Amino acid sequence: MSLDAIADKIRERVAGSGFDKSVKFDLGDDGVIVIDGQSVSTEDSGADCTITMSKDDFLALTSGDLNPTMAFMQGKLKVEGDMSIAMQLSQVL
Repeated sequence: MSLDAIADKIRERVAGSGFDKSVKFDLGDDGVIVIDGQSVSTEDSGADCTITMSKDDFLALTSGDLNPTMAFMQGKLKVEGDMSIAMQLSQVL
């Protein structure tokens, strides 16, 4: 799945969710997905919280096949910045 296709799916999920923070998913060489309130982009920019993980793990996370807490504990997901924002985002994704 292309990064743009992933961003489109995320855009559908955050639309109308009331999420108003900024989060960057750093997927390494595969690129970034930045959620800034209701806006979703594949352009790199600053964010209140950066979550670093592989693209495969990101896809598993957004499909519900990977538990975010377990991913964090296993080192598959790293959070920099405001951890509370990452926790809020888990309700949207």
